[in-house]
Amino acid sequence: MNRINPQKLLLSKWTAAYPQNREKHFLVTELIRDEEGTVLEVELQAVLTQRSERFEWQILKNNSEWMQGWK
Repeated sequence: MNRINPQKLLLSKWTAAYPQNREKHFLVTELIRDEEGTVLEVELQAVLTQRSERFEWQILKNNSEWMQGWK
């Protein structure tokens, strides 16, 4: 499990363990928060295709799917 501080995820870099459509490297471009400011979701943008997708930020803690940094 990756240890993550959700407040510091903005502009962090991630590598997909199992790339799809040649999309391997991602950048967190947006943090989606609730009314109290708690991070609920992140928007990940593929570096190669610029495609964005929203996920719950906890999915990044699973190191069998995501690795921190670009590898």
